[in-house]
Amino acid sequence: MAAEKKKTARVGLIGNPNTGKSTLFNRLTGLRQRIANYPGITVEERVGTAFAGNDPLELVDLPGAYSLSATTADERAVLDALAARSGRDELDLLICVIDPTNLERNLFLPLQAADFGLPMILVLNQWDIARKRGLNIDCDKLAERFGVPVVPISARSGEGMAKLEETIRKKLEVPSYIKPTDWNLEVEQTLNQLCETVSGLRRAEALRFLFDPRSALYGRWPDQREEIGQIVEEGRRKIAAAGLNPGPAEALIQYGRIREILADVSNQKERRAVGASESIDRLLLHRFWGSIIFVAVMWVVFQSVYSWAGPIMDGLDFLTGATQEALRPVLSGTPLLESLVVDGIVAGVGGVIIFLPQIFVLFFFIGLLEDTGYMARAAFLMDKALGWCGLNGKSFVPLLSSYACAIPGIMAARTLESRWSRTTTILMAPFMSCSARLPVYVLFIGAFVEPTYGAAAAGWTLFLLHFVGLFIAASLAWVAHRFFAPSGASPFILEMPHYKVPHLRNLLLRMWESGREFLMRAGSVILAFSVLIWALLYFPRSESVETEIHAQSVERITQALSVTSAKADELLADQESPYFAEYDNLLAAAYLENSYLGRFGQWVQPVFAPAGFDWKITVGVLSSFPARELVISTLGIIYQLGPDVDEESSGLRDQIANETWPSGPKAGMPVFTLPVVFSVLIFFCLCLQCGATVALIAKELNGWYAAGSFFGMTALAWVAAVLVYQVGTLL
Repeated sequence: MAAEKKKTARVGLIGNPNTGKSTLFNRLTGLRQRIANYPGITVEERVGTAFAGNDPLELVDLPGAYSLSATTADERAVLDALAARSGRDELDLLICVIDPTNLERNLFLPLQAADFGLPMILVLNQWDIARKRGLNIDCDKLAERFGVPVVPISARSGEGMAKLEETIRKKLEVPSYIKPTDWNLEVEQTLNQLCETVSGLRRAEALRFLFDPRSALYGRWPDQREEIGQIVEEGRRKIAAAGLNPGPAEALIQYGRIREILADVSNQKERRAVGASESIDRLLLHRFWGSIIFVAVMWVVFQSVYSWAGPIMDGLDFLTGATQEALRPVLSGTPLLESLVVDGIVAGVGGVIIFLPQIFVLFFFIGLLEDTGYMARAAFLMDKALGWCGLNGKSFVPLLSSYACAIPGIMAARTLESRWSRTTTILMAPFMSCSARLPVYVLFIGAFVEPTYGAAAAGWTLFLLHFVGLFIAASLAWVAHRFFAPSGASPFILEMPHYKVPHLRNLLLRMWESGREFLMRAGSVILAFSVLIWALLYFPRSESVETEIHAQSVERITQALSVTSAKADELLADQESPYFAEYDNLLAAAYLENSYLGRFGQWVQPVFAPAGFDWKITVGVLSSFPARELVISTLGIIYQLGPDVDEESSGLRDQIANETWPSGPKAGMPVFTLPVVFSVLIFFCLCLQCGATVALIAKELNGWYAAGSFFGMTALAWVAAVLVYQVGTLL
């Protein structure tokens, strides 16, 4: 009989922020990692495959936490992982990562976790830094007093990793446990009463109810909330009557135990009056010089995302175009399949992978700033500037990155611990004037503002347009913070980590993971959306449209050249003839006008009429919802110039400048007056015309946020465009 397959051990990584926990996770798993998704939370839990000897084990990197106190569903994620709730499997071993330079504070978390009854290993990471500081810790004595192994390592350099892997293998076979803290009689009675009242409640979770009055655990047992609250309130009264303040009781007792354990364990020398970190901080956190350095650093980051990724993006765009051109003749015998593959699937794939260079570059710099320790300093500098609208300093990098592209900006918001700040930052990101809006700005400013008012006015117009979205987004964030932010929100607490030399391997892993997650989370949705838009622009492909355009073209050629219809047909069929290109553009424009999306645009044009839009502008707006930059090629098709025009095209600029209303009360009058031009610019400035961004918001938050963002920004853009046009017309 075949032997039963051995169960893969499941090991959790837990620790305070800035202890190098993620570095250790990367060291143990390499590229064998993924993101675990659980209902109700937005924080990430990375899961990877590591090896202790020859046996694989599943390693879970839990969110960083200073304690097990949890007031939100996101903070509750660590509790749920330790208690194996929300679809999680039981952990077989818990590795608690400790910063040896902050030993007393870091040991509070493993003492709390001990109540879950999980086998544990204490890992003193960044041991090389502790050694340089002259810190000497007796690991054997610490292990004896805790009752679990204590392993000093440096995850960055690899020091001690062999010993850790050996210890993991041994402790999976012969586990060791930290003895839970002893509590007084009143605490024990309350814990027992809670466990008897709430079915399946663990002792460690009962402690959280007792010592955390606003615990997020109430959300797990909503039907018993009142009953639990009564038991907790009565228990806290008994604790107070016994002479112990229930508020700081846990911290006082746990830290008292920690001090007893640490007696004679560490002999850290007196710190110098001013260390290297303090000297650097005096410069980087200086009100003036720190701000100058911060601006310079952010300029480099922004330029890297905006400019340095450009050549690679251009290369990917060229590769997409070359693939399309290579496939066209192969599939030319079946026009429908040709258009689906070339204009739908290949264009959709190209629309996904083109974001990868910016994502890679941005997350390289984010990793670099975090690993060196500068990110925390930057967040400190910007916290006051963003605090008025409910954000903290860490929101600055995602918002700045969104000026290049909202995709990497939204992904960069994962660095925010606060769920409110993260959600607000993600919803603000699409308001930033990304690079995809630039072609629209250049086209209309170059066609109407610069010829009339000069280059200086054109430059100022372009400059100010980049701040319209920021102003509106910040104002909306302030309103949301003022009236809708959760009460009792925690203050922004920031720990200044040690300055460290970043490890290239970790930076590359972070880049790889970010790019892979983008492709997995949003890539399929973006591709499906692109194919859907292609279908709306392609169908119905009525033969009567081609017949009508062909007849019109033949008639025009016969009249212009005084040739027979047969000769005109030959000219239209000759790809070297200028009439072939003209006919092809006319046919494309007619197909677009008669497509489902074109018909819908003409049908909803009255909705956009108060903003001064005609049906052509409306169709251009609608066709650009997958990606803003599509409006240029769409306008080129509508105005019978072909899809290969760009924002610098003199033909397109001349065409829109000379466009007039064909009928109605405005017949013969220019379509694009200055109020109409600024109405279009404001609409594109505020509207969420990016299918990739909508898909990513849905993946990072949920579908309701994505739908609300899309329809909310579209409505806001419409209102702003109408106001600009109506007021501009009156002036």
